[in-house]
Amino acid sequence: MKVLVLGNGGREHALAWKLAQSQRVSEVFVAPGNGGTARDPCLKNVAITDVQALADFALAEKISLTVVGPEAFLAAGVVDEFRARGLRIFGPTKAAAQLESSKAFAKDFMKRHGIPTAAYETFGDAALAHAYVDQQGAPIVIKADGLAAGKGVVVAMSLAEAHEAIDWILQDNKLGVAHNEGGARVVIEAFMQGEEASFIVLCDGKNVVSLATSQDHKRLLDKDEGPNTGGMGAYSPAPVVTPNVHAKVMHEIIMPTIQGMARDGHPFTGFLYAGLMIDEQGNPRTVEFNTRLGDPETQPIMMRLKSDLFEVLMHATDGTLDQVELQWDRRVALGVVLAASGYPLSPRKGDLVSGLPADKEDAMVFHAGTVLKDGDLLTNGGRVLCVTALGESVRQAQQLAYETLTPIQFEGKQFRQDIGHRAVKR
Repeated sequence: MKVLVLGNGGREHALAWKLAQSQRVSEVFVAPGNGGTARDPCLKNVAITDVQALADFALAEKISLTVVGPEAFLAAGVVDEFRARGLRIFGPTKAAAQLESSKAFAKDFMKRHGIPTAAYETFGDAALAHAYVDQQGAPIVIKADGLAAGKGVVVAMSLAEAHEAIDWILQDNKLGVAHNEGGARVVIEAFMQGEEASFIVLCDGKNVVSLATSQDHKRLLDKDEGPNTGGMGAYSPAPVVTPNVHAKVMHEIIMPTIQGMARDGHPFTGFLYAGLMIDEQGNPRTVEFNTRLGDPETQPIMMRLKSDLFEVLMHATDGTLDQVELQWDRRVALGVVLAASGYPLSPRKGDLVSGLPADKEDAMVFHAGTVLKDGDLLTNGGRVLCVTALGESVRQAQQLAYETLTPIQFEGKQFRQDIGHRAVKR
């Protein structure tokens, strides 16, 4: 069987690495891939990003399964195109992917279906947005309506920050938002107290299988300070998601979402990611939905997954996820992101990466923003690498991850020293 993975980040490297381990898989193509997938003898990069051309490639190569990594392909309707051509692909349709591609759509959907989330209002007019923020006060959360590679959210702790974020989104587009039809819009939400967790499930339109829980670290700097990023590290499992919280999330958030999407005429297939805020009483509320795997959560989750991912995704595309029970490594996996100089607002590209250690059973370096050029590995994006390790405890996984990343060098590299700090304290 041949498999195609769409995307060029750390999530896609981890997915391709895991899919290549299946005994039924003969070749794994990654489009367009990165420096890490180019260096891996088990993977083949394909320099195609156009949806029509990807479908042509899949037909010509007799691809058995395509797996979509990033949100941009989903918003471009890649699943609709592949299905129209009779190709097997795992991901949501363009209509279902609005749960991520439009924050306004997602909030209206949650309100309509009684899914717990923060109070909110949506604005296209900057003056009205500024007036609303003055009325509500800070802290407050400002979100771009369109896709922004994980950087379209500002948790404003002061009114000045909130006003700046509104201007960034509605006037300057400093966050690089791909605005939806109708122009720039901003969703302004009440600030939620609690601890965040990432809850990701596989859906076949009706049946749901939950992946191992994880926790992302969004802020750039130690102690959760500095600007929001696409994620500076993650670990799995997340202790904050107790069995009781897990049951509540499935009952109050995940199943109502899957059932609501089906009722609205957009059956959801693919990875559904619910970003959660869990309060001190163990009550989860939805921060956001993503319609794909999280990055960097995927890297630790794939390190822990013992089941054959190819077999699981074949069930998912057959509508038989009710026959699947996932097997997990009992160890903790923890990943630390090494980011480029200037990340997140103006990441620098073209710096030489050196000192990469050999991959091991319990320590992997997954590539994200890298490119192979004339034999040299260069930085090619904001988040460059995710060094991921397994350990008997969070502290052991943390120790091995930091030991593994120590020899890796590139100019201006940034990384947090405290990934997993909440779990270590428990």
